[in-house]
Amino acid sequence: MKIKQKMILMLLIICSMSFIGCGQKEASRETYVLGTIVKLKVYGKNAEEAVQASINKLSQIEEKMSVNKPNSEVSKLNKSAGKKSEKVSKETYYVINKALKYSKLSQGNFDISVEPLVKLWGIGTDKARVPSKEEIDKAKQLINYKDIEVKENGEVYLKKKGMEIDLGGIAKGYAADKLKKIIKDRGITSAFINLGGNVDVIGNKTDGSPWKIGIQNPIKDKGQYMGILTVSDKSIVTSGNYERYFIKNNKRYHHIFDIKTGYPAEKGLISATIVSDNSIDGDALSTSAYVLGLDKAINLIESLNGIEGIFITKDKKVYVTSGLKTNFELTDKEFTYEKGR
Repeated sequence: MKIKQKMILMLLIICSMSFIGCGQKEASRETYVLGTIVKLKVYGKNAEEAVQASINKLSQIEEKMSVNKPNSEVSKLNKSAGKKSEKVSKETYYVINKALKYSKLSQGNFDISVEPLVKLWGIGTDKARVPSKEEIDKAKQLINYKDIEVKENGEVYLKKKGMEIDLGGIAKGYAADKLKKIIKDRGITSAFINLGGNVDVIGNKTDGSPWKIGIQNPIKDKGQYMGILTVSDKSIVTSGNYERYFIKNNKRYHHIFDIKTGYPAEKGLISATIVSDNSIDGDALSTSAYVLGLDKAINLIESLNGIEGIFITKDKKVYVTSGLKTNFELTDKEFTYEKGR
């Protein structure tokens, strides 16, 4: 979950030639911020201005919410755990509140206080290892979203000394939503945002047709897709077991943790994609769904208005919620499309 680097490649399947002759100015940028690679493509007369404003906003969010920035609001909160509350900005306050909402909704399967486990395992770093049961049990005692107190005056208090939060599992979603607003406010009607796998598309392509997004094949190399999703003005976020992991004694240990066990989640899913209007929702729900497992994930997503999902199990079966059945096309015959669920 740590800046979840859900760098789940969402392959944009478009022919670049489709933009030739459309009379649209294009501005594109690739940068590294919030612990991930960010790619922006914006079309329209204010495209360059929109891109620069977006990059500036990303830097501001990182300065407030990154656990890797020693002077960020999140780092200050962690240092004050069990001692005192800290005043945070309206943005950080909003994101923490949203995170707590999804912690409750997912029955604790999404929890921003997971940081002690993340640090213990070190997945995605050169210190990745399998901790002892004693270490895991000790870390688990510090993890409980109910010990995060949000006060009306804008202060946040972590009740236990040693607690640490990490907004990596939701901050990219918030950032994508802010960028979408920045771009739309400048009159842009066609744009593509990719924050390390958190994809947001604005409107349609410049030729008026919907965007076609490739869903990463979770058992093949990055960039190979197993299906195509056709969407307009939507957020698409995926959590999977294939982006950050290490292998020990022929077993794969990935970065999405089940806080109840203290180990990487193993509920049968290898990929969970959420399609929604707001990326902050998709960010939290993709992790929640992955940890919950297929049945509970589908029940949760089907219960939410305007939220849809695509789920891939380790036996190569693909399940799609009711609202996406006409928007998703399975293209890899190695997988089976389970339409009946």
